[in-house]
Amino acid sequence: MSSRRRDGPLDAMSLAVVGHRLAAIAEAMGEALVRSAFSPNIKERRDCSTAIFDSAGELLAQAEHIPIHLGSMLGVVRSVLDRFGREGLNRGDAFVANDPYTGGGTHLPDVTVVSPFFHDGQLECFTANVAHHADIGAAVPGGISGDAPSIDEEGLRLGPTRLAAAGDVCREVVELFTARCRMPDQRVLDLTGQLAANRVGSAGLALLYEAYGPRAVRSAASQLLAATEARLRAAIRAVPDGRYCAEDSVEGLSGEGLIPVRVAVEIEGDRLRLDLAGSGPASRGAINVPRNATLATAHYAVKAALDPGLPSNAGLHRCLEVRTPPGSLVDARPPRAVGARTDTCQVIAGCIIRALAKALPGRLPAPGNDASTAIVLAGVDPSDGREYVYVEAVAGGAGARADADGLDGVQVHVTNTSNLPVEVLEHSYPLLVEKYEFAPGSGGDGTFRGGLGLVRVIRIARGSASVSAHGDRHQHPAPGAEGGCPGGLGRFLVTYPDGSRRRLPSKVSGVDLPEGSRVEVRTPGGGGYGPPGRRSARASEEDRANGLTPSEPEPEPGDGGPSGEVDRHRRP
Repeated sequence: MSSRRRDGPLDAMSLAVVGHRLAAIAEAMGEALVRSAFSPNIKERRDCSTAIFDSAGELLAQAEHIPIHLGSMLGVVRSVLDRFGREGLNRGDAFVANDPYTGGGTHLPDVTVVSPFFHDGQLECFTANVAHHADIGAAVPGGISGDAPSIDEEGLRLGPTRLAAAGDVCREVVELFTARCRMPDQRVLDLTGQLAANRVGSAGLALLYEAYGPRAVRSAASQLLAATEARLRAAIRAVPDGRYCAEDSVEGLSGEGLIPVRVAVEIEGDRLRLDLAGSGPASRGAINVPRNATLATAHYAVKAALDPGLPSNAGLHRCLEVRTPPGSLVDARPPRAVGARTDTCQVIAGCIIRALAKALPGRLPAPGNDASTAIVLAGVDPSDGREYVYVEAVAGGAGARADADGLDGVQVHVTNTSNLPVEVLEHSYPLLVEKYEFAPGSGGDGTFRGGLGLVRVIRIARGSASVSAHGDRHQHPAPGAEGGCPGGLGRFLVTYPDGSRRRLPSKVSGVDLPEGSRVEVRTPGGGGYGPPGRRSARASEEDRANGLTPSEPEPEPGDGGPSGEVDRHRRP
């Protein structure tokens, strides 16, 4: 059907169809990226996201992937418009960026590719995707070590840069990208997959615009954003007016202690303001958060708490005001490192939800593990002489709900990656997984139990390697709610071939491991909900039968810092 016959006002049914088609195009882009990328981090763990923006850079649809990636895509699309202007964009162009300070990203491994979409010579939309590259040329492999002293240590920094011009890939840019990064062949193949994903999005948009016409699609987009805004404002009005506060902390580097995160949620009619004043100063390490990442976290948390089914578009963003102290932990400025920003983002999200729980008793869960436990093992495989970088974020426990136990071994809040299957890990790297199980007793006790964390033990099977990692809640557990008990703590533990052990801090990089060493990653559990004494006898018996109750803690190595096995999760 020609666009001329349909290019006019849409009825309610057609409006809904256009909205679902936009969402379907974003999802199809995501599937194309996963299928065409090369590295296990994207292909298997699905550490990527896709979205469609209008010509002004407002979000029209985001695939249901990873909330934190919205910050990268929002910032990069706007940076492309600011740097090149509408007149500097052409059909077949593509732009790449990752720098949080000059390119709108949120940390360097998340590489964003943006492509303008034209219909009848008119700029109408942008297709965009972000993918976490396993290495971006950091001083330490992986680029996400929690103790990096500045962003200059974290890898290649790209502001908005033209990656393709009129359909032709700019080879000089690709060569610049790969010259700095480890495993350059993987980087090229992953970038190629990102370009292909945007082309899939452009093809879908072309069919949509042909079917309905540009004026109709623009009108539909405007109505869809307005509908989302109206729906969220109605949800905000249902919350009693007031100021609701919550506080938590993130574990800093040695000497920094626990750095506070404070959130005040202010409700007035259909207006919602988030004020992070009082949050701590910037860290010397990499847990600092660029404002784009704080905004993406706020958007996720408000949607999750008030209306989880709300469409992911810019109508949501219009309802929120977010205040952040410049230069603080939650509004980083150069040259602060940001590679481990998700540790802090998880705590920000948890604080927003805890604050809203005070206004909505019984509706929201107890705090989850609210950490982002990530590990990087890197080295050279002696069997073929090739360098490798294994990256994984390991899931933890979700908080218990008012009427059900928390989910075990899941990603929470702004992270939503899959686990890397053991078979793929062992096929791709000179590593062996010796244990992968739930951590018994790690879920906080309560009327309803918090979700369990995980234990993953990986052995360096061939050659030597180095380990870098970041996580949180190694010192302070997820609290319970309404009388529930805290969840269990996380830890990183290395066992050397001679049997000696070393407890690693929650932010660490570049620890050398000889062949045969084992690395244990233990993730935190979620908080319990309600007094433990009210837990049903049947549920308690099932916990014991399934081996989910606490066992006696192992002795800790002498040099390891705070114990990850304290009995904070036991019943009083």
